[in-house]
Amino acid sequence: MVSVSLGANKYGKAENRVVRIYRDTPRHEIVDLSVTSQLRGAALASSFLEGDNAMIVATDTQKNTAFAFAKEHGIPSPEEYLLKLGDHFVSAFDWIEGGLWQAEQYEWERILVDGVPHDHSFVRRGQGTRLATVQKIDGATHVTGGVKDLTVLKSTGSEFSGFPRDRYTTLPEATDRIMATSVTGRWRFLPDAVDAGIDFNRLYTEVVGVLLSTFATVHSLALQQTLFAMGKAAIEAHPEIAEVRFAMPNKHHFAYDLAPFGLENPNEVFYAADRPYGLIEGTVVRDGVDAAPGAWVDLPAFV
Repeated sequence: MVSVSLGANKYGKAENRVVRIYRDTPRHEIVDLSVTSQLRGAALASSFLEGDNAMIVATDTQKNTAFAFAKEHGIPSPEEYLLKLGDHFVSAFDWIEGGLWQAEQYEWERILVDGVPHDHSFVRRGQGTRLATVQKIDGATHVTGGVKDLTVLKSTGSEFSGFPRDRYTTLPEATDRIMATSVTGRWRFLPDAVDAGIDFNRLYTEVVGVLLSTFATVHSLALQQTLFAMGKAAIEAHPEIAEVRFAMPNKHHFAYDLAPFGLENPNEVFYAADRPYGLIEGTVVRDGVDAAPGAWVDLPAFV
């Protein structure tokens, strides 16, 4: 005999492309999100076990709510918008115990016409994608911000040496190398700071600025060291942040062998290898804050 039971579960509507245009004045504003809404609750088990949908808030309803809230409440920031969505579902349907609401924000900037920013024409900006999540779980609400696809490179100021060697080790030690990575970073806000009010938009810009400046200025002995320095700098600069989690693939650049062509290559011409890659992950935590494992349930570390 084999016995099984239902484990952790959630359901919802993924990747709703919600574009909100503010047209109150001739100078329009745009907010462009991909929104995912997923609900949890013990009462939902009957749908999985018996096909009974009496407690299932349709995924289409979740989609419609996301679009309606973009009009009714606006999108002052992805985090505030997701908080509104989460509060709605757990209050409007008393059997919904929690959920996970996620957003990716695609940035636009105004097209310049004769050097002047146009009022209603935009071009996509390609410097990373903003992340936001609201997690309602076990009676608590957790808010995280973040960024992904923040691709950075430094042409010097990076080393990697002193690692153990065995008969399978072929990697030469490097005292002057290219270091490149695509940063996925998520930072958890302290609950008291969220309750007191946070300017999430300002904080996002400032945190990304700190991450970039730290990457640029730290002389790196390993990508692990740079990861920790970036998280430490973000936490030191912003008391609202409890912890930062990173996933950083090492985008390897290898000096190309030009000797067969009678040419020297003093770290000037490189082969950029996309696979395989080292994958460095780590968490930097403010000392003294309470752990919040519920904040990270079902969030991918590397996207």
